[in-house]
Amino acid sequence: MTKPALRLLVVDGNTAAGRARAVASGGTASGEGYAAVLQDLAPEAAIDICYPADPGSNLPGVSELAAYDGVAITGSALNVYNGGPQIEPQVDLARNVFRSGTPMFGSCWGLQVATVAAGGSVRANPQGREIGIARKILVNEAGRAHPLLAGRPPVYDALCVHLDEVETRPEGMTVLAGNELSEVQAAEIAHDGGTFWGVQYHPEYSFGEMAAVLRRYGPVMVANGFVHDEAELARIIALYDGLHADPQDTALAWQLGVDHQTIAPADRHRDLANWLEHLVRPTRVRRGR
Repeated sequence: MTKPALRLLVVDGNTAAGRARAVASGGTASGEGYAAVLQDLAPEAAIDICYPADPGSNLPGVSELAAYDGVAITGSALNVYNGGPQIEPQVDLARNVFRSGTPMFGSCWGLQVATVAAGGSVRANPQGREIGIARKILVNEAGRAHPLLAGRPPVYDALCVHLDEVETRPEGMTVLAGNELSEVQAAEIAHDGGTFWGVQYHPEYSFGEMAAVLRRYGPVMVANGFVHDEAELARIIALYDGLHADPQDTALAWQLGVDHQTIAPADRHRDLANWLEHLVRPTRVRRGR
């Protein structure tokens, strides 16, 4: 008898307008991009996408979520502390994923939503935005022993874009890594019978996707002093686009200050691969699937 396919659900945290902006800037809608990476990591998986920020979304309940082997929450341009009809259903959905016992993963927004769902809080980082590459993420003692970061070096960089960060850690959160800009760059949350693994950066991003993000954030990049003007930003975006087109271009890698840990897909996607290997598949076996 053929074994049923791995069933995964991707929760796209963006609004329809946010997804449209991503595509218009040369990027990919968050849910579709996330699903594509998971499909590469688990070719046998059947992957659904839901859009809880859209009005009238028919979201799965606890029993439906329990039928999945894993739930992954994407990034988003929303701010969880603003609340409202685009955000509250996402927090409720994360609470239900915890209750269902289905393993959950989150990048950036996903970490923030899971934090609030488990009783913590999120704030705008008083140090400002972290965008492009999160530098010198330091794995702590708990992280060195945790399978989420298996294969990560003691200090690493990652593609990122976020203004917000974890403010109050919920009960059940174990911080695994952090850097100078955000103390919580990787964490586990055990809550209400469920387990969440997540990161503040974007292991699902490519350098091409990061270039699209920088195009969208152009005015912010200039206003916040990341670049002096639009011409300088265009030169930096070209570096990201160029490295996406040719990951072997050592000159571009040197100019961006990155190595294989950030460039190579197997290293860049390591957190997601570890989640599938060390949490999703073992939980599936324990559930008798």
